[in-house]
Amino acid sequence: MTTTLITGANKGLGKETARQLIAADHTVYLGARDEGRGRAAADELGARFVRLDVTDDASVDAAAAVIDAAGGLDVLINNAGIEGRLPGNGILAPADTTADDVRAMFETNVFGVVRVTHAFLPLLEQSAAPVIVNLSSGLASLTGLSTPDSPTHFYPGVAYPTSKAAVNAITIQFAKAYPGIRINAVEPGFTNTDLNGGTGIQTVEQGAAIIVRMAQTPQDGPTGTFVSAHGALPW
Repeated sequence: MTTTLITGANKGLGKETARQLIAADHTVYLGARDEGRGRAAADELGARFVRLDVTDDASVDAAAAVIDAAGGLDVLINNAGIEGRLPGNGILAPADTTADDVRAMFETNVFGVVRVTHAFLPLLEQSAAPVIVNLSSGLASLTGLSTPDSPTHFYPGVAYPTSKAAVNAITIQFAKAYPGIRINAVEPGFTNTDLNGGTGIQTVEQGAAIIVRMAQTPQDGPTGTFVSAHGALPW
């Protein structure tokens, strides 16, 4: 049976991804920094809870030790992320964005991905069919951001697109360094979750579909790609 860890999985896309992968016979570790909410979600779905705060080295290392002792890991889904919406669902404009704003976004969205990936690589390398799925965004596409007729062109924020573009670069570099692991970045689409203040236009079931698909990438499948449910996306 395939064992999968999903970070930030007590709600939204992470929780729905856990639900769908459990239905596909994965043993799922539901990672969450809030133990109460994480355990409740895990109990609801039939997942295993593991406390994991992607911004904290000790928490990540402890989670890796728990999963290692229980038998190892086949699939890592780096789902935990923040967008930093303002009250009223506003988005910080470039003129108002400080280095601290960007740093706070990177702590979860970028450093968290590197921290978790680094900690779990030894476990994944022991798997017969290891996979890493990194949650990216259509806003990570520099082509999309710079093309006037692209749906992402209108987005005014700096920190979130920058953080997800960094996730894409991390995906490429790790995929080159670890050819035995299928490592891909996914764009789930504009999904109605707390991340965007409930402004998304598709359901979590729809958004999770591409994550679930890429989590089941076979050993001869793609790696180092950036994809949505509709196919490959421009970097």
